[in-house]
Amino acid sequence: MGEINLSNNGGRDAVVATTSVTSLKQIRWLDDQGRQAASSRVIKSTLNHSLEAILDAQKCELEAVSQLLIDGDPEIDLQNTGRMLRETSRVFVDKDRGIVRNVRFWEVVKNPDGTVRQRRPRELAATNISTDVPLRWSGIFIPKDKAVRKFVFSGKAQIQHINGLTYDFLFAMAKDLEQRNSLMLLGAGPKSNQPLIMRRGGTPYRGFLEGRTQGDKYCLLLHFSNLELKAPKLDASSDNEQGE
Repeated sequence: MGEINLSNNGGRDAVVATTSVTSLKQIRWLDDQGRQAASSRVIKSTLNHSLEAILDAQKCELEAVSQLLIDGDPEIDLQNTGRMLRETSRVFVDKDRGIVRNVRFWEVVKNPDGTVRQRRPRELAATNISTDVPLRWSGIFIPKDKAVRKFVFSGKAQIQHINGLTYDFLFAMAKDLEQRNSLMLLGAGPKSNQPLIMRRGGTPYRGFLEGRTQGDKYCLLLHFSNLELKAPKLDASSDNEQGE
């Protein structure tokens, strides 16, 4: 659970709580004998038995690897393949499959055709949802039927009140959005036009606020999206060919 500083269309500011949206249903997986089943992770292969390691060890081309797999099992580590995994940590390796201990992240900006337009060191942006500048009521509403066809939503959080005053504050928001049957674009900054960053170094998202009510109950959801669906541009030459 976290906190955000939120402002409504009346100019009121309030600090409210956010929590992840989870399902209340408890699901148990059973095998054919009615025993409790659980997921498990096993080692598929090790770095020294990867495709790159086989190519380096055998000094051969990719086409020759198939014959090596037929003649033997160079991709299998007989001591480790199939072992159960428990607690693991992610590590980064270099091209020689050695562990890298000083990692620098880079952002690669690509053009629509896939070519690289810009490459720059990744900056760890600070969170901007609980600052002196609240997330303001932008006034930009998008009908729900259009929003689901235009944006890809990758997550959501529920906004909750922390006292009686913030209950009235959020209930009025949810009621207004429900009557409009729309999502409201929610952003950071004085003009509400900056992406939302939930945690330091996190992915920037666009925020879309949805409200629902039932009697004196309300549900205020903040949907996150970092991908917009756009129709591809048609080639003029292909249009002429189809017309002919």
